[in-house]
Amino acid sequence: MKEIYKIKRRQLLKLSSITLGSSVLAACTNQTSTPLTTEKKGKLDKIKFALGWKAEAEYGGFYQAVATGIYQNYDLDVVIQPTGPQSNPTQLLLGGVVDLSMGQAVDAIRAVQQGIPKITVASIFQKGIRILLAHPGVGNDSLAQLKGKPIFVAPGAITTYWPLLKAKYGFTDDQKRPYNFNVSPFLVEKNSAQQGILTSEPYIIEKQGGFKPNILPLADAGYNPYTFTIETTKKLVETNPDLVQRFVDASIKGWYSYLENPEPANELIKKDNPEMSDDLIAYGLDKLQEYGIIISGDAEKLGIGAMTDERWESLFNELVTVGVLDAKTDYKQAYTLAFVNKGVNFYTES
Repeated sequence: MKEIYKIKRRQLLKLSSITLGSSVLAACTNQTSTPLTTEKKGKLDKIKFALGWKAEAEYGGFYQAVATGIYQNYDLDVVIQPTGPQSNPTQLLLGGVVDLSMGQAVDAIRAVQQGIPKITVASIFQKGIRILLAHPGVGNDSLAQLKGKPIFVAPGAITTYWPLLKAKYGFTDDQKRPYNFNVSPFLVEKNSAQQGILTSEPYIIEKQGGFKPNILPLADAGYNPYTFTIETTKKLVETNPDLVQRFVDASIKGWYSYLENPEPANELIKKDNPEMSDDLIAYGLDKLQEYGIIISGDAEKLGIGAMTDERWESLFNELVTVGVLDAKTDYKQAYTLAFVNKGVNFYTES
């Protein structure tokens, strides 16, 4: 039950939309972990950086930059701030509690629609980790084969990927079943599918169900927004672009270091999140590498963190077509390419 609870809380945050109704104070006072900071003090610029959830492999590069002194080399004293179920990184960012935070492209465009002054400066993940899972050996081996089958989805799916699945594969709303972040209903109904995160639900299903589920990435359906992005306020980009640049560069180098030797960061991850076992961290990192989540596509030449105008435009047009986003939105205000795309050699040799 402990594992199920963790997945529930993690997914609730990752699938939530931008909400500014609750107070920033409430978001701050519900933190569950103590931030980690560099040991070296002195004339370092202090940065507070909010994660999208608790410490885990998906944030390994940031912890690696702390553990190996990369941030210090860029004259930064970085405090990594995990978040919890009552926290919203956008609230923390706009309230001035943190300087930068994790985000995702769809929410960034919605922020433009809502007049929220934040901006995406890098994307750590080139591929989305949102997936559907199906039982093996029952003929549900592709997204197309799930047409007409029961699918357990959370409410957030309705305003993100579900409209795309309906348009591309002919899915219908009567297929939907409520997903309460408990894998048990899926385990019982062998002809069903359920949503999940690549680094989480497959692991839980293997442990509880005793089998490896079919993993069907939603990126294969064309739903592949930039995720695990780095966001900050437009004000910081305008007033202190050098600080933003140093954080982005150091973080990207931390990711290259983590993929090469994850042990330094993993020790900090376990310290900051005692629920993370060596096995679960290794599983998460393995899936990130196996599926090319971090280094693939544009990142192969432009470096980790890469973004392009073409990817943003494609995402926007797809979601406008299925009614998820307003066609009048100036989506280009959601991001800037000024801090990324320097090439792999810049991050690995300089």
